[in-house]
Amino acid sequence: MRLIHSSSLALAIVILIPAAINAQGQTETSRAVTGGGISVPGWTGKIDANEEKAGQALNNAKLAKDGNALQVTTGPAVTYWNPANKATGNYTVKATFKEPKYMNLNSHPHPYGIVVAGNDLGTGQQSYLYCAAYGNGNFIVRGFGPEPFQVNGRRGEANPAVNKAAGQGEPVTQDIAVSVKGDRVECAINGTVVGSYDKAALVTPGKLKSTDGVYGLRFAHNTDVTVTGLTMTKN
Repeated sequence: MRLIHSSSLALAIVILIPAAINAQGQTETSRAVTGGGISVPGWTGKIDANEEKAGQALNNAKLAKDGNALQVTTGPAVTYWNPANKATGNYTVKATFKEPKYMNLNSHPHPYGIVVAGNDLGTGQQSYLYCAAYGNGNFIVRGFGPEPFQVNGRRGEANPAVNKAAGQGEPVTQDIAVSVKGDRVECAINGTVVGSYDKAALVTPGKLKSTDGVYGLRFAHNTDVTVTGLTMTKN
């Protein structure tokens, strides 16, 4: 009887583990935003290839203007840009991202941030780099070339400079900047450089075509973020 009881207990644990994983949001899917689409003149975007394969569309995410701010609600993971926004040589692209209600639309933290070095955007050969922050104190540096690539690991890194929300439903704000300085590419969050990378390791087959290119904004799926102060300055 003891053996049967132990076997039953083990089986119950195995059954419960997938349920726990689901409860933590690991199987969360992208929603479709009501009234989605792009209403900011000059801007366009592209959702990720895996989102397209799942039947999502660009109009299932929303980019709108609210005064001087850009209001983004996703939907599928998406990159937005204005083709007129280009940066060459040494430069810094920065913006402020406010998540008014942390994790209000999802079951685990999702990132958002700055895109630089965009080339052939919107095509099957697009390449770009982005640095994005999470409201839990982590950040990631990733890109497409055109396949996805990771710069600071699969799960990114924690850094004290990245602000943490006080809790679910609470606001959190991040100042994010990406700079090209000579042979280095840097990501700074809230005024602190959190990552510095060799330019030659990024501009290579399967990654970036160049650090010159279009700049823009990157959002994971199921996020609600306000963006202000998107600017490019020469270093």
